[in-house]
Amino acid sequence: MKLLTEQDREKYKRFLENHPRCNFQQSLEWGEVKTSWNKEVILSEDENGNIKGSLCVWIRKIPLFGNLMYSARGPVCDIYDEQVLKDLTHGANELAKKYKAFVLRIEPDILKSDEKFREKIENIGYKIKDDSKDFKDEIQPRFVFQLDLKGKTEDEVFSGFHSKTRYNIRLANKKGVTIREGTRDDLKDFHKIMEETGKRDDFIIRSLAYFEKMYDVLAPEHMKLLMAYHEDKPIAGIIPILYGKKTWYLYGASSNSHRNLMPNYLLQWTMIKEAIEKGHELYDFRGVSGVVDENHPQYGLYRFKKGFGAEFTEFIGEVYMPYKPLVYKLYKLAEKSFRSFRTMKKKIGRK
Repeated sequence: MKLLTEQDREKYKRFLENHPRCNFQQSLEWGEVKTSWNKEVILSEDENGNIKGSLCVWIRKIPLFGNLMYSARGPVCDIYDEQVLKDLTHGANELAKKYKAFVLRIEPDILKSDEKFREKIENIGYKIKDDSKDFKDEIQPRFVFQLDLKGKTEDEVFSGFHSKTRYNIRLANKKGVTIREGTRDDLKDFHKIMEETGKRDDFIIRSLAYFEKMYDVLAPEHMKLLMAYHEDKPIAGIIPILYGKKTWYLYGASSNSHRNLMPNYLLQWTMIKEAIEKGHELYDFRGVSGVVDENHPQYGLYRFKKGFGAEFTEFIGEVYMPYKPLVYKLYKLAEKSFRSFRTMKKKIGRK
C-alpha cells in the first residue's frame, strides 16, 4: 500500500482509464472540481510497481463531528481480490489515523445482488446500509439506468429504444431542433435554462461558477456541453462526462417553452451516437428514484431514461467503516434532520 505522489499521477490516470471499473469520480480531474475537500489516493501495487487497485478518498471537516472520509464509486480493482481489498483498507485505516476521521464512507457502483463482494467486504470489517430508496438518502444515486453499447452499432442501439422514444427523436428533427457542441461561453445559456428546470422540478442547482470550473478542468477531453436550438434560440442542454470507455449523463436542462419539440430526446441520442463513435462500452443515464410508482413525483424521469432501452440497475448502497461508531450514528441523525429541515424550508418558501 502507498499513497499517490506527484510522480504517480500519469500512471494512475492510465490505470483508471483502462480499468473495467473506471469511474470519473475516482479521477484526479474530478477531485480538482471538488475544491472544498482534501484528497488522497490509496494505491495497491504488485512487486513491479504496477497498480493493482486504487481508492480515491476525499476528506472534509464536519463541524461538531470531525473529519469524514468519503469515496465515490471506489474501489477500482478486481473486487473479488481479497488481498487488494485488504491492502486498500489498510491504507484507509492509516488515513483515518492521520486525519482523526470518524468514518470512511464508500458508495461503490457494485450491484446489490453481488453476494460474493458483500461477503468479502463484510469479512474485512465493513458494514453495509442498503435500504435507501430515494435521491435524498445517499450522496450518489443508488438506482441508475445503464445502456450497454459494447460491440453495438447505431442501428442496433436505436432499435432497442421504446417506440415512443424513437418517435420523439424523429419529431425533434422534423420540427427543426438542431444540436451544437457548446463552448465555455454557452454555459451562461445552459445555466439560465438550468434555473428554469430547477424551479419547475423543485431541485437545487449549482452555480454558474461551478459549471465553469468543471469546464476549465475537464473540457474538452472529459466533458462536453451539448445545446439544443430552435430557430437559433437555446431551448435545452446536457453535460455528459467521458472517462475511459464510459459516458455519464451528468446534468440536463430544458426551458419551459418548446418542451413539445422534444429536444431532450435528440440531445441524448446525439451524445449516445458520439459515445458509440468513440468506442465507449457504457452510457450511464445516472440516477432515478428506487420507488417505481406512476404516482411518484420522479416517475417521469424514470420513464424518460427507461425509454432508451437502458437497464434499471440497483447498486449495493453505502459501504462504510465506522472508526467512531457513536459519532457516526449521531452524524447520520443530524444529516437526516438537516435534509428534512431543508425540505420543509423549501415548501414554506413556495407558499
